Amino acid sequence: MGKQRPGAAPTLEEVAALAGVGRGTVSRVINNVAGVKDSTRRAVQRAIAELGYVPNLAARSLAGRRADAVALVMTEPDWRKFGEPFFSETIRSVGDALTDTKMQLLLTQVRTDAERRRFVEYARGGRVDGVLLMSLHAEDPLPDMLADAGLPTVMLGRRSGDESISYVDADNTGGARSAVDHLLSSGRSAVATITGPLDMYVAQCRLRGYREALDRAGVEVKPSWVVEGDFTEQSGRAAMAEIIARDPEVDAVFAASDGMAAGALNALRAAGRQVPRDVAVVGFDDFLLAQHTDPRLTTVRQPIEEIGRTMVRLLLEEMEESPVAWRHVVLRTELVLRDSG
Repeated sequence: MGKQRPGAAPTLEEVAALAGVGRGTVSRVINNVAGVKDSTRRAVQRAIAELGYVPNLAARSLAGRRADAVALVMTEPDWRKFGEPFFSETIRSVGDALTDTKMQLLLTQVRTDAERRRFVEYARGGRVDGVLLMSLHAEDPLPDMLADAGLPTVMLGRRSGDESISYVDADNTGGARSAVDHLLSSGRSAVATITGPLDMYVAQCRLRGYREALDRAGVEVKPSWVVEGDFTEQSGRAAMAEIIARDPEVDAVFAASDGMAAGALNALRAAGRQVPRDVAVVGFDDFLLAQHTDPRLTTVRQPIEEIGRTMVRLLLEEMEESPVAWRHVVLRTELVLRDSG
């Protein structure tokens, strides 16, 4: 008999240990996914029978019952960033996409290892039918934990260039490239950038687009032109002040979010620089904020409504079909010209 905690219901981990396989293999057997060797499948089935394990998701599916709930999980560890437009706009777009379904939208924050384990157990217990993830940093294991547990999962963005979990993303590299191309074509020659946190793939992609545009134009990037922010307005203000101090000749800046671009406008005003006459500014997002800055912000529009709709559509399909392939969708961006650059 496999080792089991006295009086406790057997867990997926205990089944995996008894069968001598990983959690993901047990999940694939439970969900009848192809690609598992017959001998391995039999070993897992024997372990399930021996321990008396009842897979929550499988039992719920067989009974024809659902929670009719989707969890939108925010993994950003810094709660202060929830005041940024990205979070409110994403929640609104996902909520709108669920309006015509029976699904209840549950919001939760998961930041630590303990919170990750607690949420996975909560979700495996049949309380949600699928999970949407946002604001992921590079090393976050939560998507893999959810996949191993057999939970339909779709991410907004991705952790790296070789992501396996289903995701919906904007063309961050192409959008950034178009922003910097525009600044160069309008006669700017010393173009700085305020990046997002570089442990996030979205920030890496926007920095890559910036570098690609300058490289294609034959402009060498000075180290003083690149300052890291964290997508907040406060970080944009501090980064812009640092750029001006390092290189007063900078005549344009690409900020990797509208919030940071708004902060850059404030710093430039405080330094007595006129926008766009002295320094042009371009942001990224095209949230409502961009239409209310002074001057109004030229920015790269990412289609947040379409992102929300696509995330929900992919998640509902995964909940219904248990597809064998991950889906990766990258949506186009658009440069929106206003008054700042």
